[in-house]
Amino acid sequence: MSLLTLLLIILVFAGLLSYLMIKVWKKSKQWLMTFLQNYIGILFIVSGFVKAIDPLGTAYKMDDYFAAFEVLFQNSWFSFLTPVFPFFTEYSVLFSVIMIVFEMLLGVMLIIGAFPLFTAWGFLLLIILFLFLTGYTYLTGYVPPEINFWHFSQWSDFDPANMKVTTCGCFGDFITFAPFTSFMKDVVLFFPGVYFVIFHKKMHQLGNAFFRKTIAGFATILFILYCMSNYYWNIPHINLRPFKNGVNILEQQEKEAEAASKTEPLRWHLKNKKTNEVIIVKNADFDSARYPTDQWEYIHTDFTKPSIPTTQISDFYIESFDGNLMTEDILNYKGLSMVLVMEKLESKATPKYVTVSDTIFRTDTIQSAASDTFTLVKNIQEIKNYNVTRYDHEWKNSYLKRFEQKIKPFVNDAKKADIRVIALVGGDADQVASFKQKTGLDIEYYTADNILLKTMIRSNPGILLLSNGTIIEQWHWRRLPDFDNYSRNLKVD
Repeated sequence: MSLLTLLLIILVFAGLLSYLMIKVWKKSKQWLMTFLQNYIGILFIVSGFVKAIDPLGTAYKMDDYFAAFEVLFQNSWFSFLTPVFPFFTEYSVLFSVIMIVFEMLLGVMLIIGAFPLFTAWGFLLLIILFLFLTGYTYLTGYVPPEINFWHFSQWSDFDPANMKVTTCGCFGDFITFAPFTSFMKDVVLFFPGVYFVIFHKKMHQLGNAFFRKTIAGFATILFILYCMSNYYWNIPHINLRPFKNGVNILEQQEKEAEAASKTEPLRWHLKNKKTNEVIIVKNADFDSARYPTDQWEYIHTDFTKPSIPTTQISDFYIESFDGNLMTEDILNYKGLSMVLVMEKLESKATPKYVTVSDTIFRTDTIQSAASDTFTLVKNIQEIKNYNVTRYDHEWKNSYLKRFEQKIKPFVNDAKKADIRVIALVGGDADQVASFKQKTGLDIEYYTADNILLKTMIRSNPGILLLSNGTIIEQWHWRRLPDFDNYSRNLKVD
């Protein structure tokens, strides 16, 4: 579904609801105010709901923004704010739930007319925050990677590759669009926000004050519980990501690669190295001989959209800790394989310095006195000692218990049933070795990109069950079934 289609659907529902309120229920005489309350109220409920389906996805998007702002304020007058953002990152899931619940609650309160002044100001301030986020994200497209954002005179022509956050996350993974589109959406919504603040006394109100407070209270509790059910107690009840049940990862990866290879250039963005003039040349008119690289800088090229969108499945690359590519070995495995996904191993690392000896040998040739034979003798020439940094990892008992009580028994039952079990982790070899020693989880460990692991399953840890490379089931660590009962009902093609 496109953004325009969604907005048109909301327009129809808001129009019908406004007609009922004014003509049938006689709750208002203000057509503009009532329509705006209903339209924006429904819009906020919908945009909040699709994010509530996947609160961790919104939290990960917040992490991107926090990282971008940390860099933004470094070496500026606002550098004192820099330490705040790593702290925010630690609690990004909490901030995600608060923002999602508040967004949906604002939508409900706009429709029923609860707390008009608070609702009006809450809406306006939230839109201002969104304006700042989306506006900054879009403007970073003008800032080359090596240039500080605040050095405005060194900005260059817009390049999407420069943007710190490529999608806004306004509608989660349900609808994705460019930051500029999101910025313009927020610009449009800013004006109703000002209108609400100035004319909040004209807002329609349904029922009496007790009714509106009760609805707002129940809605808050319901929204919080729904958010938690989609990340804390279970994986999202609707999977909007590419790693869905029934998807063969290798086949989908090949389809996406084939579709991407068939895209064609549409436009070439070029910059004259002498005059700094930027031009856009249609591919039909483009001739490399007319635009030699010694005179023109190739900024970027617009391509046709692939018939199959490129997703994180195209980035599914797995490595062993000694650098061997294991992707095909895992995806071509015949039979059942269980993948334990841990995007982050939660340990506290303490550095320590260890003395390591490096022995240099000298090889000498010695002739035997009794014969003409020669013998190679290796002697120690020098022993060099140097310090290296190692890390001791401290693990919380509560974290280890989820593996001892939930994961390990489930994995052991799977191994007894001749199911291959592997772990994909976001951590270094030392951390994994410490984790393996602490948990006793004796399985194959591999590493992958952190974004890929977060996309695969919204649970840390989470488990995927594959049959010949096809995802057939996935579980949150809190919702693992009884393996014996599950395996008896398991049907594999």
